[in-house]
Amino acid sequence: MSQSSKPRTASTAPTPSTGPTAPAAPAPRALPAPRTPAPPAPVPPTPAIPTSADVARLAGVSRATVSYVLNNAASVRISEPTRLKVRQAAEELGYVPHAAARSLRAGHTRIVLLAGWHVHVGPPYGSFLGELQTALHRMDYTVVQYGSPGLSGDEAARAWAELRPVAVISVGGVVLSEHNVETLKRAGARAVVTVGPAPVPGAHALVLDQAQLGARAAAHLLERGRRRIGVVVPAEGGLEPFSGPRLEGVRRAVRAAGGAGVAALPMACTEESAAALAAGWRSGGLDAVFAYNDEYALLLMAALHDAGLRVPADVAVIGADDLLLGRLLRPRLSTVRFGMPTGERLAELVDRAVREPARTAERYGPAAAEAVRREST
Repeated sequence: MSQSSKPRTASTAPTPSTGPTAPAAPAPRALPAPRTPAPPAPVPPTPAIPTSADVARLAGVSRATVSYVLNNAASVRISEPTRLKVRQAAEELGYVPHAAARSLRAGHTRIVLLAGWHVHVGPPYGSFLGELQTALHRMDYTVVQYGSPGLSGDEAARAWAELRPVAVISVGGVVLSEHNVETLKRAGARAVVTVGPAPVPGAHALVLDQAQLGARAAAHLLERGRRRIGVVVPAEGGLEPFSGPRLEGVRRAVRAAGGAGVAALPMACTEESAAALAAGWRSGGLDAVFAYNDEYALLLMAALHDAGLRVPADVAVIGADDLLLGRLLRPRLSTVRFGMPTGERLAELVDRAVREPARTAERYGPAAAEAVRREST
């Protein structure tokens, strides 16, 4: 018997989904139109530079009067109220005289070149140079400090001459010759002033004899019965123009007195160097020391005390420059001081030489050196 079979139903194809369709790809966005750049901000106009005519108009005076007042012309008498009006008008307008134009009219600059040391030489010299610069400023000069480390006299003179100074003051950092002085004068310098151990032909001179200072220190120690004298020689470079002559002055004085001799003692201006020198003091057999200046002397005196040496019983100590600190500490420090002129006096010399360049070169000194006895000797 045959099996009955169920009729098969025909399979149907799946119908598409009626659910949400996938999002279509976004249409490309249009690029923004290029922006027109904003116009640049207007540049403010440069303010007009005030002139002497503007000052004269505001002050109610002539341009000549403005020139006389602002250039400190001593040859023209102008009342103080008028001077005050001109200065107030110049300040209100922000007017400053043109240095180059003024130099052209005068035939020379107002620059004073101060060729100083490139090392620390002690407070008295610093005070002297400060007084000098202040006085020159009051006389309407412009002071330009020029360091000249390592330059010879020829090199320095050529370098200074390039600035066309009306005056040059060389205070010992560079040794000038007569030829160097002529080089500066040909470049327009009306005055050349040297400060050092000897005058230079053609230049005004302030003579500071460093050998005399050493001799005074030695004479003082010899008078106190000391015969074996040490002399501190700074280990720092650049002080040789001072330390060398001072050492030689001590040697000459000791030889003349028949002393036992002099020992040069290198020392830096530091506590460590002073302590090292004091630590070996007993082996040297010295009973006195000229310590170059008061700063070195105070350092060494403290180091000697720390090493168990008594001042002045074991070692007499003398410095130089007569600093206030040497009078405040105990024992008070004996010293040698120079009778230096004031900075004001040297500024007056410069001003006279500028106004009368043909005058004979003046010489001041040598400045007197004086030993001042205190407790340390």
